Amino acid sequence: MIPDRKTFPHRSEHGGKVRREKRQFKRDYIDFSASLNPFPPQFTWDVPPETLGSYPDEEYAELKELISAVFSRKPEEIAVGNGSIELIRVFCSAVFEKGTRFFVQNPTFGEYTLSACLAGGVPATPETSRVHFLCNPNNPTGTLLSRPRVIESVRTIETNGGWMFLDEAFIDLADPAESCVDTRSPALFVSRSLTKAFAVPGLRFGYGFGPADLIERMEILRPPWSVNVYAEAFAFQAFRHLGDLAASRELIRRECRFLVTELGERGLRVTPTSANYLLVDLPAPASTVSACLAGQGMLVRDCTSFGLSASIRIAVRRHDENLLLLEALSRCLP
Repeated sequence: MIPDRKTFPHRSEHGGKVRREKRQFKRDYIDFSASLNPFPPQFTWDVPPETLGSYPDEEYAELKELISAVFSRKPEEIAVGNGSIELIRVFCSAVFEKGTRFFVQNPTFGEYTLSACLAGGVPATPETSRVHFLCNPNNPTGTLLSRPRVIESVRTIETNGGWMFLDEAFIDLADPAESCVDTRSPALFVSRSLTKAFAVPGLRFGYGFGPADLIERMEILRPPWSVNVYAEAFAFQAFRHLGDLAASRELIRRECRFLVTELGERGLRVTPTSANYLLVDLPAPASTVSACLAGQGMLVRDCTSFGLSASIRIAVRRHDENLLLLEALSRCLP
């Protein structure tokens, strides 16, 4: 029986709608709504034509061997997927039962709640929840918790027989030293992504780490061949260039400091951030300012869907683009 549409969850809102906006309004935009690395490492990669004539390795054994070598985790502790959202969905399918209580500290990425509810979960308090979701650094605030603090939370959840889904999608552009990717716990799954760090959202590649028994269940639940050969080929090269992201982080920090200063001079409050995006409080509805900016060719993330109706999230981009945004923003503020 098809579920009642009135009770079925709605899709989560996301940024990165530039293709749709271009098609609808027949104009170009600078996309500040998708928080991608504006200074990604440059390297060559290709897919030999003959590769397209066969299915990917369903177990992705060679790719997992490389990830294993990079992160010092066993291949059986590694999951891959068609973007990190697939990993969120598969994780929830693996650990949730009807009525499982979960906790999400809002504002944060909406896919946690949606995926948990689709798997039968019920929102609850942290004290009564079996599954906890943590985004570090958080989206949309950019707040980065220290590694010791996160590990302390993991150990508490482990003692109580629960789970933590730790999303580190942006940590490569924040501070990899705070990552818990090498932390082994029967209660922890760490999700990572190449999308943000290498600015390739069109490829869709996510990966993660957890106890072998959880990974086995997730790999069974994941649709076969969900990582296509293009994404796999790119991933092989990207994992060899993770060290190049140090230069990206420095350039992002420089532009971030510039934007924070300029926005402050315009009387706007910016949440302190460790990430490549800024949460900006406005003296007007976010929908109004976002629409005005779109009319000037600038897409920002209206944070109303996060429960922040007077805030926008701005991705840090290159200096010339950041200057254009500031000029447009000055014209759109009351």
